[in-house]
Amino acid sequence: QVQLVESGGGLVQAGGSLRLSCAASGRTVSRYNMGWFRQAPGKDREFVAAISWSGSNSYYADSVEGRFTISRDNTKNTLYLQMNSLKPEDTAVYYCAADLFSYGGEYKYWGQGTQVTVSS
Repeated sequence: QVQLVESGGGLVQAGGSLRLSCAASGRTVSRYNMGWFRQAPGKDREFVAAISWSGSNSYYADSVEGRFTISRDNTKNTLYLQMNSLKPEDTAVYYCAADLFSYGGEYKYWGQGTQVTVSS
């Protein structure tokens, strides 16, 4: 069993930055692939970024490529999402997810989400 708790969301002006964190707990969580997803009001949840268990591989949705950076610190069991040059269309609830096998696909474990609001 893996528990995930996101933090770091908030209100920021367009062009600003935020760093989201996802604290993971559970046995061998450092062996799990992890990812970030988001869901805006009235829209489906969408993929944002994924990172392999070792942190050596990552990839991004086209909409955030070059602006967001996913990283992890396995010594702290924490996943991060550094978000720069934020746009109003980045406004959403952001979720972290973990899975032992999936990498960017279906994830078994999910956090409760953290709200990010970008004002224009």
